[in-house]
Amino acid sequence: MTIAYWCLLIAAIMPVAVVGFAKAGGGYDNNEPRLWMQTLTGKRRRAYAAHINCYEALPFFLAGLFVAKMTNAPAGIVDILAFFYIIMRIGYVIAYFEDRATLRSVLWSLAFFAVVALFLSSFIPHS
Repeated sequence: MTIAYWCLLIAAIMPVAVVGFAKAGGGYDNNEPRLWMQTLTGKRRRAYAAHINCYEALPFFLAGLFVAKMTNAPAGIVDILAFFYIIMRIGYVIAYFEDRATLRSVLWSLAFFAVVALFLSSFIPHS
């Protein structure tokens, strides 16, 4: 399995892992989870927002990765871009938790551009 496919798995698991931080600390209401999440404050509320954003970003990454793989983009480039995306997304989540809005936006943008590069990677000549 290529690095890019491992990154796909990490990206798919990330929202579930991140929401665990929002739920940590007790009081979670499994009968009304969405209503309960709206009562969160501080770091736990930011963790929930990061969880939502992980789901929002996932389809674009998956599409970019699949397009790159289907068009036979250079595997090494695809692996690097996928890994870079994951590192930027992990940094994004940490920046969200720590209330570092500007850093968070920079990391989000870098991850976004990595996905755009995945879409364009099929234009890179093979060696």
